[in-house]
Amino acid sequence: MRIFKEEQRFTQSWLIVLMCVSFIVPITLIIQQYTKPNSTMSLQQLLSSSIAIAASGLFIFIFKLKTRIDEKGIHYQFFPFHFSLKTILWQDITKAYVRTYDPIGEFGGWGLKGGALWNSGKGKAINVKGDIGIQLLLKNGKKLLIGTQKENQAQQILQKYLKNE
Repeated sequence: MRIFKEEQRFTQSWLIVLMCVSFIVPITLIIQQYTKPNSTMSLQQLLSSSIAIAASGLFIFIFKLKTRIDEKGIHYQFFPFHFSLKTILWQDITKAYVRTYDPIGEFGGWGLKGGALWNSGKGKAINVKGDIGIQLLLKNGKKLLIGTQKENQAQQILQKYLKNE
């Protein structure tokens, strides 16, 4: 294996259930308001409100974490925050390894996390699910953890490229 590729999205069952509940409650309240005998809400207002609630909730499902590891370095993109792949060259990495981490305890959850507001000593994390990540210690002193669902493949490719240095 010479190239590692992974693409992840927020597809956890608990998240889908939570999003469905978060749609049902406000839309039900809006429908109740619309069906009251003395309601001043128009059909257009009902539809536009319902669509806005559904669209805002579905927004999370466009988030996508792409990771690529090759001879050049480690590349990542967390759409919609990054519109193109960000590259960390091998020469800029002090250490890279796969590890288990506590998403909530270490970084405050999933997504684009860390930095100044949450446990800054741990660095930043980009993750969408699970508790396995590729930990990078950079020569500039920064730390970055990129979540992965492919623990074994990530470990193998890191060992391959770190041996060649």
